[in-house]
This record gives sequence, structure tokens and C-alpha cells, in this order.
Amino acid sequence: MRHRVKKKHFDRTKEQRLALYRSLARALIMEERIETSLQRAKAVKPFVERLISLGKKGDLASRRLALRLLPDRRVVKRLFEEVAPRFENRNGGYTRIIKLPEKRKGDGCELALLELVE
Repeated sequence: MRHRVKKKHFDRTKEQRLALYRSLARALIMEERIETSLQRAKAVKPFVERLISLGKKGDLASRRLALRLLPDRRVVKRLFEEVAPRFENRNGGYTRIIKLPEKRKGDGCELALLELVE
């Protein structure tokens, strides 16, 4: 039973799950659009939204926290200087999940497109 289980574990440890989220977030910030499984897209969406909210604040503490969550200076620089300013007038809802009609050939997994809204 899944009573009181709030998040998807993806059969991974906490560190492995965080590495997955970091990898997907890095790809989304750099490419602005990624294709992944529907469940992974749903799981990483709040992580990316939080990073963009930190980018909108723009202060030093937010930058340091973003570097702790996403330890790649190049990605954090892009987040703070290019991605976050586009969402200055938007209060959340920075990403969009679009279900794709086809399924992955290997395992039949539902695919989704995760993209930045603006």
C-alpha cells in the first residue's frame, strides 16, 4: 500500500533521485525543452519551478542556494541572467508538460515534453 507516500521514488535512493532531478533540470535550463517520460516530467517540475523562483529573486543567497541544488556554474549563470528575467511578471507556472501521442518503443512508457512557458 502507498499510504502516506508523497513522491515517486523511481526505485532509487535519495542521492540517485536528486542526481536524476539535477540532470533533467540542467537539460531543461540549457535546452528549454526536453522529452522524457511523463512520470519523470511530473516529478522534476516542482524542482525546476523552485530553481526559477530562486533565479527571480536574484540575490547572492539565492544564487548560492541554486548552486547547492544545481552545482554547475554555467547553468546557474544562464538561469539567473537569461531564463529567470523572462518570468519577471509571472507568479509560478513557469513550465508546461505536454503529453506525446506515441509511447517509447522499448518499454511502452508514456512520453511527455517538458518545456519552459515563455
